[in-house]
Amino acid sequence: MTEFSTMGLPDQVLARLADMGLKDPTPIQARAIPHALNGEDVLGLAQTGTGKTAAFGVPLISRMLDYGRKPAAHTVRGLVLAPTRELANQIAATLKALTEGTPMKIGLVVGGVSINPQIQRISRGTDILVATPGRLLDILDRKALDLGSCDFLVLDEADQMLDLGFIHALRKISSLLPEERQTMLFSATMPKQMNEIANSYLNRPVRIEVTPPGKPAAKVTQSVHFIAKAEKLSLLKELLTEHKDERTLVFGRTKHGMEKLMKVLEKSGFAAAAIHGNKSQGQRERALAAFKSGQIKVLVATDVAARGLDIPDVKYVYNYELPNVPDAYVHRIGRTARAGKDGQAVAFCAPDEMEELKAIQKVMKITIPTASGSPWEAIASPDAPRGGRPGGKPGGRPGGGNRRRGGGARRGGKPGGSGKTAGAGGGTANKGRREAR
Repeated sequence: MTEFSTMGLPDQVLARLADMGLKDPTPIQARAIPHALNGEDVLGLAQTGTGKTAAFGVPLISRMLDYGRKPAAHTVRGLVLAPTRELANQIAATLKALTEGTPMKIGLVVGGVSINPQIQRISRGTDILVATPGRLLDILDRKALDLGSCDFLVLDEADQMLDLGFIHALRKISSLLPEERQTMLFSATMPKQMNEIANSYLNRPVRIEVTPPGKPAAKVTQSVHFIAKAEKLSLLKELLTEHKDERTLVFGRTKHGMEKLMKVLEKSGFAAAAIHGNKSQGQRERALAAFKSGQIKVLVATDVAARGLDIPDVKYVYNYELPNVPDAYVHRIGRTARAGKDGQAVAFCAPDEMEELKAIQKVMKITIPTASGSPWEAIASPDAPRGGRPGGKPGGRPGGGNRRRGGGARRGGKPGGSGKTAGAGGGTANKGRREAR
């Protein structure tokens, strides 16, 4: 199946796809849409940037166009849940584009903005409602919405939706949905434990896996700098200076840390903004708009920006701090090399982040090429010099040598270049609690 026109889609949907410049479906779309059109439950795994929104949006819209009547007041026909406001906004925008010129109504409810206007907008009935779990529960608690006639449930980024941070909200929401419904789960990664939970919400699902879980887009070139924590800022500034005109994402772990980093970069003359959980929805939307327009070139973010954001021209992704959940790394670097373009993913690894790096490489089943420095190693014995390693100079930093970036010349290759390779291995990263969305 090589074209949308061969799928039996309604003429209105085919016309909108053509207007949007979409003629040939991506692999996940080609395989998922026919099953979804037949009413089957779907579990879809595909890399970020491969068109998962259309993979569930096209069949949902196609089936709802056959209803021939408007939804009743305070009801929804289809519910799409997403883990972050940014992803929910993006999904809603795509669905609105697909339904332009039709009588279908797409609703959006997310946190960070006033709830009353959202309740007002969905009070007259909604065909497809896109929501974050927390805000949806607030609306349900106010008895402002009835899910009893909802025929479709979609979970985007299902691994995160089903993780501990969302499982209780999901259980409460799903208990209000009819048992007879079509459910679709889509994600770029699906850990085994999440797969087991997902199956409890699906009825004899069709599993569609177009790429191995944990594998990034083919055009992402990865590299890692082994560098002392105190030297990360200096290296980041140097690398950002080398490509001032390129859009760049910088990821870290904490809200306060990324806000501080953004302000330091601003004072250093970089056009930067930040997105994290302490920002209001308006602030986050303005930062994204400025980034997309090119007004700012550097967006500093926590993992709230790691999933679903579709900004085709992001050339560089810097993992300033490695995530303690390996799958988050896959989502982070998936923000570059989108729409068939090339991209660079550069990681900074301090001595206390070696276990995270090993866990990432184990999940991805690769060894990330080294851009500078040498892999950090544990001290071999109590007699070893403090800060040294076997074979290193007395008193030297772990990694050997005396260069400020963990040993070796600054360029074992530019970001993405080849050189030494980081040692792959086992190790498990402590997951910890994800930052609140």
